Amino acid sequence: MLIFHHIKDLRRFLLHKRTLLTDIGFVPTMGALHKGHLSLIEQSKAQTRLTVCSIFINPTQFNDPADFAKYPVTLHQDIQLLLFAGTDVLFLPDVREMYPEEHDYPLFYELGYYETVLEGAYRPGHFQGVCKVMHRLLRIVEAEAVFMGQKDFQQCMVVQQLLTMTGIATKLVIVPTLRETDGLAMSSRNMRLQPDERKTAAFIYQALLQMKQQLNTGDVVPVKTAAANFLTSKGFKVDYTELANAHSLELMHEWNGKDKIVALIAASLNDVRLIDNMIITS
Repeated sequence: MLIFHHIKDLRRFLLHKRTLLTDIGFVPTMGALHKGHLSLIEQSKAQTRLTVCSIFINPTQFNDPADFAKYPVTLHQDIQLLLFAGTDVLFLPDVREMYPEEHDYPLFYELGYYETVLEGAYRPGHFQGVCKVMHRLLRIVEAEAVFMGQKDFQQCMVVQQLLTMTGIATKLVIVPTLRETDGLAMSSRNMRLQPDERKTAAFIYQALLQMKQQLNTGDVVPVKTAAANFLTSKGFKVDYTELANAHSLELMHEWNGKDKIVALIAASLNDVRLIDNMIITS
């Protein structure tokens, strides 16, 4: 595995590979890697000839500076995992490399509805930060495909909109969420959970299953309320338990029995905020 710290060096290497007709897969991460990330690497290796992974803890997408400060850093372990997974290239820039004083990127990304609901509402500015770093990374790597996990459902929709707005010719491939044996979605934030919190965290998955089981045509507000009450009874501070159109992310109050629905949850245990989702209709 080759490691690059500077954009110009990475671009020179990738340009050479393109002359050999090598197609590139890209897996952007913030480190603290787990099996979910490795599943993205696996998909990239299966679909492209060369896989680039980036590790960059992006400060612009943290609306809470304390959350940024507590984000787990496990670089040595991350490198070992990437080597084991057969990753071809690791891009490891610092903040000055990613955010030089002079740049030609937009100061604001028009994301419309996505910034008004769910993560957009609870984390103001978060998706602006996501777009800033993803726009830069996508232009640096110029991959044929970028691989992201379904756990960040809304973020995937935002990145797809970014690709459409910018005209970047990279295909977004969304990979299903990997879960622990008790159903908890694999996440870097899980590392911050205390042992008792880790056991409790699995109730988020149970709440998603409950929403799926209780969903019927007509009024769905009681389904969402029941999920919130269930998590609250388990000690969570609930931001939302929502049902939304899986294509538009329009929040649902009633279901016509036909539209594809995604259940989405954000809830905290002490200061660890967890998100998850599940497509609950075919």
